[in-house]
Amino acid sequence: MRKTMKSKASEKPSTKKQKLNKDSKPYEYLQHTADCKFKAYGKTIEEMFSNAALAMFNIIVDTTTISPLVIKEINVCGDDEYQLLYNFLEQLLFLIDTESFLLHSIIELTIEGKVLHAKVYGDCKIENYETHGDIKAVTYNEMEVTDEYVQVVMDL
Repeated sequence: MRKTMKSKASEKPSTKKQKLNKDSKPYEYLQHTADCKFKAYGKTIEEMFSNAALAMFNIIVDTTTISPLVIKEINVCGDDEYQLLYNFLEQLLFLIDTESFLLHSIIELTIEGKVLHAKVYGDCKIENYETHGDIKAVTYNEMEVTDEYVQVVMDL
């Protein structure tokens, strides 16, 4: 069962589109009618997936305020990069629901074939942080995995 988080679940991150500079901006939020849509950038697929995880958590909380007190390991499989991205982000949502885990950073993320392995820092004391939303699910709707970015839509 999803925990109710303190705050206004209807608020979404700013959707103002800024001039893109892939070297300085790890992700950007895009206009979407009801949900939250973002693109995450990186020099490698691993960096794009890591930035997607940060973008997802920044919908809920400012990840820079999260204390890196807990290390979690994530292992997921997928038939392709879309399924790997989906399963990775869903596993992180599962950690929010079951352990109140909030992400601070990705320590390591590797993709070898159909397997993704990640170690992440965060904290499991959600009550210590100001949260501002809730994510119901990751969707395949409008998902893109390219050489330059990954795009994800979250159901809020």
